[in-house]
Amino acid sequence: MKPNFDIELLPEAIEFLENLDDKAREKIYYNIKKSQFVNNNELFKKISDFIWEFRTLYNSKAYRLFSFWDKTDGKETLVVATHGILKKTQKTPPKEIKKAEEIRKQYLAYRQAGLESKTKNK
Repeated sequence: MKPNFDIELLPEAIEFLENLDDKAREKIYYNIKKSQFVNNNELFKKISDFIWEFRTLYNSKAYRLFSFWDKTDGKETLVVATHGILKKTQKTPPKEIKKAEEIRKQYLAYRQAGLESKTKNK
């Protein structure tokens, strides 16, 4: 079965995952993989105009990996995970959503610049 989307982890998301204990990290990876095949708001949910979050509840702790869709290459849709947090309250902190939005803007500007230079060099 083919996944509905591919996932790319940016350095800050990788660092977040690497700093977790093995069991928590495995559970998060399992849920990310599962979200590629099933549409489930408990695993992958839209939280603002452009930002989504991968959601994992493990050992009574709420882990979140913020992400966004990248459709710039016109091929496969890619979800890019920006960074992660261990959520301490019911509400997602607005500053974390803002941070994900800023990372998204930088990423897309970088991608656009890269794509433009490729087409000019042809």
